[in-house]
Amino acid sequence: MTTDNNFSPIEFFRKEDGQYRFLPFRFKRLGNQVFLSNLIGDSLILDKEEFADFTKKRLSKVSPKYAILRARHFLADDNKTHEDLLSSELWTKKSFIQGFTKLHIFVLTVRCNSACVYCQASRQDACSSRSYDMPIETARKHVELMMHSPSPDITVEFQGGEPFLNFDALKEIVLYSEELNKTKNKNLTYVACTNLSLWDNEKIDFCKAHNIQISTSLDGPRDLHNLNRARSNKSAAYDVVVKNIHLAQEALGISSVSALMTTTKDSLKYPTEIVDEYLKNNLGSIFIRALNPYGYAVKTEKSIGYSMEEFIDFYKKSLNYIIHVNKNIQQFPEGYSTLILKKMLTPWPIGFVDLQSPTGNGFSVTVYNYDGDIYASDESRMLYEMGDPMFRLGNAFENTYEEIYLGDAMQLIASVGVAEGLAGCSDCAYVPYCGADPIRHYATQNDAYGNRASSSFCKKNMGIFDYLISLLSGADAEAERILWSWIRNCSLSELDFDKVEIDHASC
Repeated sequence: MTTDNNFSPIEFFRKEDGQYRFLPFRFKRLGNQVFLSNLIGDSLILDKEEFADFTKKRLSKVSPKYAILRARHFLADDNKTHEDLLSSELWTKKSFIQGFTKLHIFVLTVRCNSACVYCQASRQDACSSRSYDMPIETARKHVELMMHSPSPDITVEFQGGEPFLNFDALKEIVLYSEELNKTKNKNLTYVACTNLSLWDNEKIDFCKAHNIQISTSLDGPRDLHNLNRARSNKSAAYDVVVKNIHLAQEALGISSVSALMTTTKDSLKYPTEIVDEYLKNNLGSIFIRALNPYGYAVKTEKSIGYSMEEFIDFYKKSLNYIIHVNKNIQQFPEGYSTLILKKMLTPWPIGFVDLQSPTGNGFSVTVYNYDGDIYASDESRMLYEMGDPMFRLGNAFENTYEEIYLGDAMQLIASVGVAEGLAGCSDCAYVPYCGADPIRHYATQNDAYGNRASSSFCKKNMGIFDYLISLLSGADAEAERILWSWIRNCSLSELDFDKVEIDHASC
């Protein structure tokens, strides 16, 4: 029996003697299979017949899937209260919000000696005025605000432009934060995002003394990297970065040096060659990253851009080759897949801002600009440079900590920053693994709430989620083991897959 509005009456959901009742879940049909997820992100794949039996309450208690559905909180067949357990597990999943802002990005300068075709920043030439550099007084003021964060774990990330063009400010921030930390007792981590073109003994010694990790950019083989990341002085960017990656690895250790690639139209032709370049240079993983719709990248979109369908095709080809490498050569994870799989198959949160709900903008990340301004994210800083101050939080010299984080910009972000409450997300089976990203939607759709039907962010994640689920539910058991080894950060030989089968979501 159904009502005129095609919704089942409440009696349908009540448990009768000998029956089970539903616990909240969402689902998505994938061909002959149905993917289910619940409030805490537990997931399961049923075939169409099993799903029909489950939803019509005729699934046999002796069915193997019945026990999994019960264990994974999709059904209950007793009078116990499941809400307390679900709320406890949901809190664990959302515990990234505890402690407030953890990632603190310092834009030391917008001067840069590179001319990347996809640059998000409003860069200035390296020879430009030092007025584009963060003064020492401003650096200290930003550090004082940062140390107000209640989080016990603080990551300090140096960005630019090229941050080593303002090495004095970088050193001051490290030394002053270490001084203040004598009474604050926080766990401080430092990361410098650099093209490594200015890498020398002075910087090596300072980074080594203060455990500063290096994140650089490597877009692929020589010709592709030089095309994407031309040096403003016309020297070969590829040769410089590869040489200095090796020097940094030698000085700081392999695990302290990582690289990112950004996909342009020209990158689409080289999915295997890009991966091979990372392997050749002893970089332990790769993060396949799409273009972002900010800054100069917007102006050059016609020449370097592509459709989201083209990116997803490139991503699949890259991931298939990476899995081949893991099968035949060495352990080598892909970063974005690993983050998604951790959210999908473990009870633990991740720190990646783009996939957080409530949104990480402002809540997990703060950006301190060279001129004293403070932003909710690096993307909101780009919007300001493009003439839109919507997500500027305040200024270090003009506003208190409370004014910065309780102002209108943060109130707007909070109001549209929970994916579970957004149209198009609230009933999506993938919402436990995704994020709201209101600043990206504001930039691309002029609406922080966003329209999921036309969202490139949504199209990208949906395509990748679909593909990862197909890998987990396919017949390739070795590929599944490889994905689990990425999640567990261990080699295949160290992976206790019997334990994994107990833990994982039965995809």
